[in-house]
Amino acid sequence: MLVPHPSLPSPWAPDVDPDASALQPWTDDPHPPVIWSVAGTDSGGGAGLSADTRAAAAMGVHLCPVVAAVTAQHSLGVCAVFPLDVAQIRAQLSALKQDLPPRVIKTGLLASAAAADALLAQRGDALLVVDPVLGATAGGSGFCDDALLDAYRHQLLPQATLITPNRREAERLLGVASGQHPVPALAAMLRGLGAQAVCITGGDDTSQADGLAMDWLDSALATGWIAMPRLVPGQGEPLHHHGSGCTFATAAAAALARGFAVPDAVVLAKMLTWTALRDGHAAGAGAGPLRPDRRFVDDPRALPVMGFDDEASPDRATLSRWREVLSTARRPSPFARGLYAITDRPERIAALAVSGHFEHVQLRVKRGDGPARRSDDALRAAIREAVRDMAGRSSTLWINDHWQLALDEGARALHLGQEDWAAMDAASREDLQQRRARHGVRLGLSSHSLWELCRARGVAPDYIACGPLWATTTKDMPWLPQGLAQLRWWSRMAGTPVVGIGGVLTDRQWRAGIAAGASAMCLVRAAEEMVEKGRLRE
Repeated sequence: MLVPHPSLPSPWAPDVDPDASALQPWTDDPHPPVIWSVAGTDSGGGAGLSADTRAAAAMGVHLCPVVAAVTAQHSLGVCAVFPLDVAQIRAQLSALKQDLPPRVIKTGLLASAAAADALLAQRGDALLVVDPVLGATAGGSGFCDDALLDAYRHQLLPQATLITPNRREAERLLGVASGQHPVPALAAMLRGLGAQAVCITGGDDTSQADGLAMDWLDSALATGWIAMPRLVPGQGEPLHHHGSGCTFATAAAAALARGFAVPDAVVLAKMLTWTALRDGHAAGAGAGPLRPDRRFVDDPRALPVMGFDDEASPDRATLSRWREVLSTARRPSPFARGLYAITDRPERIAALAVSGHFEHVQLRVKRGDGPARRSDDALRAAIREAVRDMAGRSSTLWINDHWQLALDEGARALHLGQEDWAAMDAASREDLQQRRARHGVRLGLSSHSLWELCRARGVAPDYIACGPLWATTTKDMPWLPQGLAQLRWWSRMAGTPVVGIGGVLTDRQWRAGIAAGASAMCLVRAAEEMVEKGRLRE
């Protein structure tokens, strides 16, 4: 079973050997991270601490269940809620803090403002994931009075690393009428109350009638819709979704405890919840519980797509593309396997192409700054020279950046960084997508993290680059080396050809990358060595 590792530095992310072809499955971890869940029991075994425990087990973390309330419920609804005496809650938290300090605390059903006070008094420096359980989806007893609602607004949200309400809960937290604000605006307003990140889940939002279940993430690192196919039960059968909110929040907390950044933690939570919902089972006459399984993490069907922050209201073409990407019937574009050379010298394009070593050659000419800044005319000339020298050759010429200039000069294959795609306005993106559909223009996109992989998938490119694989000085980037294990996971999950890049300096490295599943491996500084000697050092 393949697992990914964090792409950004974290005190909880162990060093990863970039030459390792696979990592230890999370559920085999001899020292699993500790998280707490302060929540309620479910006498029906579906939601609350029951769901939290199952999700934590699938993520390979050790969950300490802190009982804040006891409920009398079954699959059809909640009959009664009994908040635990605050002294009992304090005693549980105090005992845990002495021996099992958490990396992350997740809250569920608190049932009283006193429970929130007790939790915050024992929190320490643990990250806080708040699932604001304000009522039961199945109906029945209410869970939240005015005092607790005030505690959410003024105590928990300002200290939360992540909050995971559904739309109804977000509206109640903000005190706004149903439907008064779109989901992205609700998330921005909740961040305004102090939460570091907000993910408004949409699995139960019946207004999403486009065949997709979409969650809106608003965070410092990434903002946008995260989409998966909406699961539909068989005729006459209920969708077994009991405990889906608990599962999502616990999975996110577990991923944070493993060192993943917030957007990546939310992606992993989406994956676990979607597969657990797909595999849910009946237990009683109503909606049954989810069934999380550790194998969710390398199930290609479970990887979502993600939009960009300016796609708050995605158009029909975008939604259609997302549905197609998520379809198991989709076939990736043909892509020649082999080596991929990158140069910033247009005069070297022909030599790289005729060397016979490279299936792909990229011209990466940057505009630059200051006195050395290149004009449009200079960029056009460089691109024109490269296009001319590649005419009639079997290798594919890719132009990095400057997509409009490149197309004007006859280029038909483009590579863009995600920051380049993000900088394009909606009209430019649609123009480029139309040129791809009508004229066969090809597109490659970079990615450096799980959420960037999901964003790249949403554009439906011809390939996705994964990097840096090994440490590199070619670019100054915050990302950790991805390594062969991450490349193998990317190649399994992406649903489109993957190109490995970064620190590839030896024959052993590029051959190992191909063996790990990459369709191509990039040589930057080493490309000229390959031309001169016919091979790289071992």
